[in-house]
Amino acid sequence: MQFAVQFYRQYAAELKETLDHIPWLAVNEVVDHVFTAWVEQRQVFIMGNGGSASTATHMACDLSKNTAVPGHPRLRALALNDNMALFSALANDCGYENVFRDQLLTYLNPKDVVIGISASGNSPNVLNGMVAARERGATTVGLSGYHGGKLATMVDVAVVVPNHCIEQIEDLHLMLEHIITSAVRQAIHQAVKKAA
Repeated sequence: MQFAVQFYRQYAAELKETLDHIPWLAVNEVVDHVFTAWVEQRQVFIMGNGGSASTATHMACDLSKNTAVPGHPRLRALALNDNMALFSALANDCGYENVFRDQLLTYLNPKDVVIGISASGNSPNVLNGMVAARERGATTVGLSGYHGGKLATMVDVAVVVPNHCIEQIEDLHLMLEHIITSAVRQAIHQAVKKAA
């Protein structure tokens, strides 16, 4: 049991250490882009696999609901991994590597925001989605871990969690999702108050 308690403490200590190295200026850029999407009535698309899919769903939910102000336009956020019928049809007919790309070709407008979440930064379907997003003139954001992977080199804003433990990377991606949502909500409330 002593070993277990030490393991938990070590895990928490590693999270704390990683938090000290989060690129907060990049996080602020993400907040600015998402807030601008609200101002300009653009869409925000989020994508990921596995645990990152869960974070994408969570982020879309939070951005859509938790930023809403009665009587004002809402932020339109959608996770591309949520429509399982479409997702699996595209995987079956077009290849798993194209499940996000093909959805973006259908729904994406120029200047929309596309957020890709991949712990490794090397998920082929997320990378292909980002290629499509850039070709369509979207603002692109990557949330990754380790050293950033290919995703960090091909997006407008890269938020790399400098950690080599998959669970901790996913922990911090979820925390960043909450931080981004909270900051966007605050910016929207300030804008509404100023316009009143």
